[in-house]
Amino acid sequence: MRHYLQTLHPSTAQILHPPPPNPHTQKISTQPPCLQPNLGLSRREIAIHGLLLSGTLTIAEPFQPSRARADEENSKTGGDCSYGSPTKRAFFDVSVDREPVGRIIIGLYTDDAPVGATRFSELLSGSSGISYRRKEFIKIMPNYIQHAGLRSYGIDAELANKTGKNLIVDELIQEWENANNRCSQTKNLAGRVGIIVRDPSKPPPKLKLVARKGKLEIDEEEVGTNPNGTEFVITTKDSPELDNSTLVVGRVLEGMEVVEKISKVTTVNENTSSPYFRVAKLIGDKRAVVAERGFNRPYSKIVVTNCGLVE
Repeated sequence: MRHYLQTLHPSTAQILHPPPPNPHTQKISTQPPCLQPNLGLSRREIAIHGLLLSGTLTIAEPFQPSRARADEENSKTGGDCSYGSPTKRAFFDVSVDREPVGRIIIGLYTDDAPVGATRFSELLSGSSGISYRRKEFIKIMPNYIQHAGLRSYGIDAELANKTGKNLIVDELIQEWENANNRCSQTKNLAGRVGIIVRDPSKPPPKLKLVARKGKLEIDEEEVGTNPNGTEFVITTKDSPELDNSTLVVGRVLEGMEVVEKISKVTTVNENTSSPYFRVAKLIGDKRAVVAERGFNRPYSKIVVTNCGLVE
């Protein structure tokens, strides 16, 4: 056996029978400095150094409160939902059963909603030939109050046509769509003023057969009427349900207590839970449509006695 070991390669023999250590040789450690003993490091510090060396742990960038807050706000808003400062001021004087209840001052967003704010200011000032003066609030909901606006027929329409104005809502709808594309979150917050530009509950056109020149053709019959861009709402609470129909054009600057007074007027109770109403609406009974229009209408007469722009 000894003869066999002598015939091996010297390095192999050293591995099997290493030479005795030399007491005069300095001992060199192969461990990293952080893992060497007697350096006064705690177990936690040793573990952290080991993770840093292995690449498992990396040093994060310093926390920036402003950037984190901005990211959080953007995630909450779902886009640019901010409105600039109002650039024009308008007012309403309101009475309930001929008793004055106060004045509401509104700031208009002419920079963010130029088409809607211009339409609204013209109706307030009367420059379009017609105005909201002596017109009523017709609906009081838990989150907002609604004004009836102007009629698309009769004297209101005739006066509008004489001044070259029209009650078409195409441009208002386009501006409403742009606002929805810019912001996906609630825009009709408490204290906002908005114009109703569409009716999301309106049913699609009905198809019917008509005879023209001896031939049967399919024609579409409109059911109901579209808003004419003059009805408006003032919100008392955040109203996300209005985002599908209303273009925000301003906000209440003064007189929110007057809006609260109007919102407390007694109204006709809804009866949508009645089985008779449900059946009538299901079969298309016109009496159900008429009854539904009367829901949430105030028993008192709430009228805009005066309105205009604040210079």
